[in-house]
Amino acid sequence: MTRKDDAPTALDLPQVDPLPEATERYFELCREKLGLVPNVLRAYAHDIDRLEAFSTFYNGLMLGPSGLTRLEREMIAVVVSAINRCFYCLTAHGAAVRQLSGDPVLGEMLVMNWRTAPLEPRQRAMLAFAARVAEESHRIEEGDRAALRDHGFSDRDIWDIASVAGFFSMSNRLASATGMVPNPEYHGAAR
Repeated sequence: MTRKDDAPTALDLPQVDPLPEATERYFELCREKLGLVPNVLRAYAHDIDRLEAFSTFYNGLMLGPSGLTRLEREMIAVVVSAINRCFYCLTAHGAAVRQLSGDPVLGEMLVMNWRTAPLEPRQRAMLAFAARVAEESHRIEEGDRAALRDHGFSDRDIWDIASVAGFFSMSNRLASATGMVPNPEYHGAAR
């Protein structure tokens, strides 16, 4: 397939037309808050049930109550996406890190090599664990969790770190496999 200029992926999966009223309201909310409908949502709009499941899980994970800040969750998304070389998520979530931190350099360092970023020891421990989840989760043992507890993370926080890292490992693979393209607006955001 030749990609249409505005297609969210390289696949020919047209969105449901017309969109259900609830989905259209959700997309309008995205336009109001973000100035765009993220292409990942447009890509899922070929299957409304899966779009709703994805959105519910994502919003709970990234915006819901947690001992992790929104910035910390976005930092995890970027580190995992860098490991998986996911262009879509690096672009979208790199923009979120720049916006939430107010530091475009931090966003770029996390994209390129998080180990070089000026991080607090707590953040460094969090990202090391997230990277391990993405690279070799089968090797995680109690010592890895204890290291997080030593930095003040609760067991719920450890669950959230693992959940964000696991979610983005899945999302990265889907975005890469389908040729998902980031919205152009992300490239210049918060620079």
